[in-house]
Amino acid sequence: MRAHDAEAVLALYQSGIDEGDATFETAAPTWRAFDAARLTLHRYVAVDDATGEVTGWAAAAPTSSRQAYAGVVEHSVYVHPASRGRGIARALLDALVASTESAGIWTVQSGIFPENTASLALHRSAGFRVLGRRERIGRQDGVWRDVVLVERRSPVVG
Repeated sequence: MRAHDAEAVLALYQSGIDEGDATFETAAPTWRAFDAARLTLHRYVAVDDATGEVTGWAAAAPTSSRQAYAGVVEHSVYVHPASRGRGIARALLDALVASTESAGIWTVQSGIFPENTASLALHRSAGFRVLGRRERIGRQDGVWRDVVLVERRSPVVG
């Protein structure tokens, strides 16, 4: 993922926001804010070979600035609605896991709305486990929402 992907990446992010089951965010950030918050070596885009269009993205961000958590990241995966069901999310997630492991990161984690059953299934298939459910952790459009916490602990790092 590079700056020339910014418009497509942020449009996909906004699409996920608009669908309502991807994040508590209400609007995609500026590219500058997005870029600053994510780890440069652990972000990817999927591009359609025929059209050259970005069909999905994955990125990781540090969970803490404390040294004890240097090997823990939080990630996101977004795929264009018209491109779902083709293995794009799994390919992005696999690339992200491989890059984080090669960098010595031992835990990749995320919070997923329980209604996002496709994302929960994807993560289970990629070796993530459910840690638990944070009930009524945030409000979205005046409605309390739960978040399922998932993580993948590296079998080779740590």
